[in-house]
Amino acid sequence: MVFVLSQVVTPDEVSGIRSALSGACWVDGRETAGGIAAEVKSNAQLGDADPLRVELAQRIVAALVRSRDFNAAALPAKVYPPGFNRYAKGSAYGEHVDAVIRSFPGAPGFVRCDLSGTLFLSNPDEYDGGELVVRTSSATHEVKLPAGDVFLYPSTTLHSVRPVTRGERVASFFWVQSLVRDHEYRRILFELESLGDQVVTGMPGDATGLELLALRNTLLQRWSET
Repeated sequence: MVFVLSQVVTPDEVSGIRSALSGACWVDGRETAGGIAAEVKSNAQLGDADPLRVELAQRIVAALVRSRDFNAAALPAKVYPPGFNRYAKGSAYGEHVDAVIRSFPGAPGFVRCDLSGTLFLSNPDEYDGGELVVRTSSATHEVKLPAGDVFLYPSTTLHSVRPVTRGERVASFFWVQSLVRDHEYRRILFELESLGDQVVTGMPGDATGLELLALRNTLLQRWSET
């Protein structure tokens, strides 16, 4: 299951991040890719140890943590510190699959990557091309969202970024280890929470909504890994 999360980062926050990135020291994105991925990757990124990356990553994690939609969809246990990339005219990233076990940069510990996330920092009218293409077992998703929106998808899916033919595409990317690693279980929990909220809001005083949320919590307790 994939998720489109609207306005996880506010317009003012996007503006501040873009302003900070205007003076960034970008490096060849192939430095952070291995194997086949390095052969199909053509973009620029902030280095893992760049102080600007560390500062901006903290801002984005704070925005993710406060987002009710993100927490409901991802059920995050760990968030790998977000990175930043830039696709100028001619840049692209061919089809690849993400590494599913990652070590924290500059710190002990590992993250199991259940979900991959892209936070769009450029609006669609700023560039042509540059669509994120995610191929799941049931559909192919071509994604180009407003600045501040997040697209979440399983880290085991094949995906790519189409060539940018005009302008510049700037984005942030991150990975999430979920409390519930099974994608189908996570979908059920998300839908139960959404349905429960709708019933509670639309039928005040009716116990059905609370019963749905209680069922959701029972399943979360059974399926979660802490």
